[in-house]
Amino acid sequence: MRIKKAIGKIHLWLGLASGLIVFWLGISGCLIAFEREITRAVEQFRYVENPGTKYLPPTVLKDSVDKYLNGKETIILEYLGPRDAALAYYYDDSVYYQVFINPYTGHVQKVKNMRKDFFRIITMGHYELWMGKPGRIIVSTATLIFLILMITGVVLWWPRNKAAARQRFKFKWKPSTRWKRKNYDLHNVLGFYMTWVAIFLAITGLIMGFQWFARSVYFVSSGGQTMPPHEHPVSDSALALSADRSQVVNTVWLELMQQKRSDNKVGIVFPQDETDALEGFVNHNLDSYYNVDFYHYDQYTGKELPAEGIWAGKFKDASLADKIQRMNYDIHVGAILGFPGKLLVFFASLIAASLPVTGFYIWYGRRKKKILSIAKQDFPQNYCVTP
Repeated sequence: MRIKKAIGKIHLWLGLASGLIVFWLGISGCLIAFEREITRAVEQFRYVENPGTKYLPPTVLKDSVDKYLNGKETIILEYLGPRDAALAYYYDDSVYYQVFINPYTGHVQKVKNMRKDFFRIITMGHYELWMGKPGRIIVSTATLIFLILMITGVVLWWPRNKAAARQRFKFKWKPSTRWKRKNYDLHNVLGFYMTWVAIFLAITGLIMGFQWFARSVYFVSSGGQTMPPHEHPVSDSALALSADRSQVVNTVWLELMQQKRSDNKVGIVFPQDETDALEGFVNHNLDSYYNVDFYHYDQYTGKELPAEGIWAGKFKDASLADKIQRMNYDIHVGAILGFPGKLLVFFASLIAASLPVTGFYIWYGRRKKKILSIAKQDFPQNYCVTP
């Protein structure tokens, strides 16, 4: 009993310390889970008419985008579904643009300033409270506390006997049931069912938030190996004067397009300096990010180059530890299980946001009851105060 009482104190004070952050993470998590579905429904510039002709090559689309960006050079270009606009990216320390361009005509349909995008703003608040690195530490620390809260919550929830167990798995509300009892059940019953989903949300959030946590997960899942750094291969810059880099880009793109299907996307990452490699990728699912094959090439010769790290090579050839790291974001938002997974994450996030509220109400009610009890001891009913 003493151990359970101590766990209860830990659960209480950690909950009070992290409640506001956990509430925000839960509410913002609900929105982020369906970001893709919402943006596809409301942003019509994402779509084009399919004229039945071939896509324009990436160098042509890049030139069109660069003109709209006043000389800023496209960093990434993606070809999505046959009725989707191609998507170009440019970002630096001060700006971040997404450019939607018709892949059949080269017409720029929309330049989207992502620093003013609703979901981008929500995501940055979810990730770092719009405070940069200090906010990321605060969010990650609150997430770690939330993980501890879920573990201690299950310990406190665990029934002592069969009679108690029957009351812990479902609501038993009657018309006469007081709100305090309903609130208690909302915290305990919903909290128990939510825990088995939210524990994955917390762990994947910590992998994104703390490098030491990501390395620890990699160490365990790899059987004791250290997470390797991403080693970007180097192009032979001695060939810069004689090479036709545009031809190399288009040739690599044509090779990657042989894997193109209607439900996947092909992307090109353009070299950022004279020694950088040309990168290409094939994402085998438009609705997720993990099942991606990455390729690297000499930007002057088109020769495929070996690369090291988590984000190198084909997904199917990656080790278990590498696959876990690649799948981390899609697990976090539920995309790993498709629409049902996102729905599961939505409700888990919603319940997680409710727990600090219902938990605070339980604590406040007990505290108020304790204060009244002390008051009655100090001023018994037969005590008379003469004015």
